Amino acid sequence: MEQIVTKNRKAYHDYFIQESYEAGLSLVGTEVKSLRQGKANLKESYAIIKDGEVFLLNCHISPYSHGNIENHDPVRTRKLLLHKKEISKLWAKTSQQGLTLIPLKLYFKNGKAKVEIGLAKGKRQYEKRDSIKEREAKREVERHMKSDR
Repeated sequence: MEQIVTKNRKAYHDYFIQESYEAGLSLVGTEVKSLRQGKANLKESYAIIKDGEVFLLNCHISPYSHGNIENHDPVRTRKLLLHKKEISKLWAKTSQQGLTLIPLKLYFKNGKAKVEIGLAKGKRQYEKRDSIKEREAKREVERHMKSDR
């Protein structure tokens, strides 16, 4: 069972997502409690590969409301848990093809915090406009189909 905490809606607007991977998230106790309350934001976050490990940067998880002085730093760098083969495959693709690792959603699966990261290529401004036009045309067609019934 999957309990979604937050989605990165901007990612699908700004990037072409080519592949997606599920990764575990290394967290401290108050971060988990804060995630269970739904207090997370993936807007400006991204992942990097450094020394054979994957890290999530700029992911904002708000401090736990009932926490004490030992509360976590909201935008600290968090380690992502992936298999070595997956990391090496991602490293090869990001270093050669100019792709980026973008978090798509943050969720709980079987009680464990997971993040879905996407291998993404940035869209240009005119490509963003084209995707908006396509989406609006699709909505218009659906609207006409619904009114014809």
